[in-house]
Amino acid sequence: MLEPHFVDRIAQIGDLHHGTSSKTPIRPDAFDLTDEEKIARISYHFEQIMHTLGLDLTDDSLSGTPHRVAKMYVQELFSGLNPANAPRVSLFENHYHYRQMLVEKDITVQSVCEHHFVPIIGRAHVAYLSSGKVIGLSKINRIVRHYCRRPQVQERLTIEIADALCEALETPDVAVLIDAKHYCVVLRGIEDQTSSTVTAEYRGRFRTESVRADFLNYLNL
Repeated sequence: MLEPHFVDRIAQIGDLHHGTSSKTPIRPDAFDLTDEEKIARISYHFEQIMHTLGLDLTDDSLSGTPHRVAKMYVQELFSGLNPANAPRVSLFENHYHYRQMLVEKDITVQSVCEHHFVPIIGRAHVAYLSSGKVIGLSKINRIVRHYCRRPQVQERLTIEIADALCEALETPDVAVLIDAKHYCVVLRGIEDQTSSTVTAEYRGRFRTESVRADFLNYLNL
């Protein structure tokens, strides 16, 4: 049973969903439990949710669902919470002396809204100007995927990806743009099937109008 003051707080916030941090809020003891222990706990509690909803967990189709959901949460959807799962990034000398913008378009975004735990699905577009170092193209996709694999709000996701790229590339000249559909808007509330949300983070030279315009031209936006 929720405490009355907590219920009042939920009612006060409603659907406003004020952001709390530019970093994913993670407790200091977040990794005291092993993945197996987390799966066991989540499985138990999800079984209670299903039971409370009135589902018959003796049915063959439902009996394994709590464990499947728990395993999916820990090992897949929310694996990005654990820094041990962050992609290893190696820098290489820019032997090609390529000094123009490098743009990686249409990177798959598959995340989960932290307000209702339903999907956020879309695309990320990333660009950087080399400081003399480059990384393998797949590493950009892996960085995006890592930060998607946690409960998110899109604004924070955009910032976290930009922070990680600046650190990995050792350059401030980074741009990140995300265009995504939020299924908390599609499946509930307004139930809008067509709208999407666009967020962008521009760092370094990308804050210059001409450079930013070049980036958007690459994306045909």
